[in-house]
Amino acid sequence: MTFQAVHPFDGRVLGEYPVWDEARLEVAMAQAAEAAPAWAERSLEARCAVLRQAAARLRERREPLARRVTEEMGKLYREALAEVDKCALVCDYYADHAATFLADESIASDASRSLVAHQPLGTVLAVMPWNFPLWQVFRFAAPALAAGNTGLLKHASNVPGCALDIEAIWRDAGAPTGVFASLMIRASQVEGVIADPRVHAVTLTGSEPAGRAVAAAAGAALKPSVLELGGSDPFIVLADADLDQAAATAAASRYMNAGQSCIAAKRFIVVEAVADAFLERFRAGVEALRHGDPFDEATTLAPLARSDLRDELHGQVVRSIEAGAVAVTGCEPLGHAGYAASILDRVAPGMPAWDEELFGPVATVIRVADEEAALRVANGSRFGLGGSVWSGDSVHGEALARRLECGCAFVNGMVKSDPRLPFGGVKASGYGRELSRHGMLAFVNVKTVWVA
Repeated sequence: MTFQAVHPFDGRVLGEYPVWDEARLEVAMAQAAEAAPAWAERSLEARCAVLRQAAARLRERREPLARRVTEEMGKLYREALAEVDKCALVCDYYADHAATFLADESIASDASRSLVAHQPLGTVLAVMPWNFPLWQVFRFAAPALAAGNTGLLKHASNVPGCALDIEAIWRDAGAPTGVFASLMIRASQVEGVIADPRVHAVTLTGSEPAGRAVAAAAGAALKPSVLELGGSDPFIVLADADLDQAAATAAASRYMNAGQSCIAAKRFIVVEAVADAFLERFRAGVEALRHGDPFDEATTLAPLARSDLRDELHGQVVRSIEAGAVAVTGCEPLGHAGYAASILDRVAPGMPAWDEELFGPVATVIRVADEEAALRVANGSRFGLGGSVWSGDSVHGEALARRLECGCAFVNGMVKSDPRLPFGGVKASGYGRELSRHGMLAFVNVKTVWVA
């Protein structure tokens, strides 16, 4: 059996990669177990030096890494270049801040001396998706390795070359054998890896069903887990919003990466008084997008990563239209795995566009009477990853953002991940946090030390 890399734009087979048998998997597991104690005992300064070297290797290999991303999952080449840059940034960020984040915390108690120490857990398994095949991995790996953990990666099967490129970055940055490895295994083997006593924690970015499966396996093994799952982020436009700015950001947020982002704005909840004016501006921006070869500078809308994902998305759109949604623009397949930039208006409960996550370039417009109705719709979803509020009054916008049931709330800005800020969701969007100090402490033993 092999993993096959297929170019999403034209369907060309780029390469085939052998799937490991159990013997090869055992070698990787044994190497991680052997490497873990020595890596944890290595000085923090030395571990951070490896992170800095990883950032340097990323920058040196920026173009071939970005090319691999575009070839394997279809992202616009310029977006792939930006993804490589962000991976280098997160390595530098944790190299700069790990000492502060992991420092002992002295706490007064009945002891002569008492403190909180932060020690690595051991080996962390990461199960990662294809939509940001480099960034999703490095935002876990940089803090986990800096903290003294070793890492094992089970990457998505359609980006095998990216998985091996990431392993090469860490190896060439000076990480000893076993400190980071890409496991070329099937999804069916993940449960066994989680149960293995040589794995101490697990993190997953992916779908809600995948999250439930990994959470169940981690719970059965009594191992900590962090889950970043799907999202259906609300984008609330109030009557006093700057409609030009809101519409421009709406287009950027929804159609970046061909709409294949958990934190993309997906539900555009607009107060009725400005709904037509917003939609007019939004539609103009959406119809200016051009589908095509992701390596072509003139292309502004990439294909989806796989043709089956495109077909699933189109089915959701068709069923929504049959249930009464209005097709404003687009709503049709293009090429091998492409889909037109699309808008559905007057979406209502019971439609797939209301109830489900649309993972592709389709925007859902929901009209509401006022901001209280907007908040009820926004919070009525089972998802709770991110959300944004658009208002001419930023103080009022913040007050409304605080009432959103999500992990990341933005006012007059696009929801995004930033190494300086914690990232994660609530409800069916998962639990735990990545990035910032919170993300680093997700995979350490927060240990009390009490001395008489």
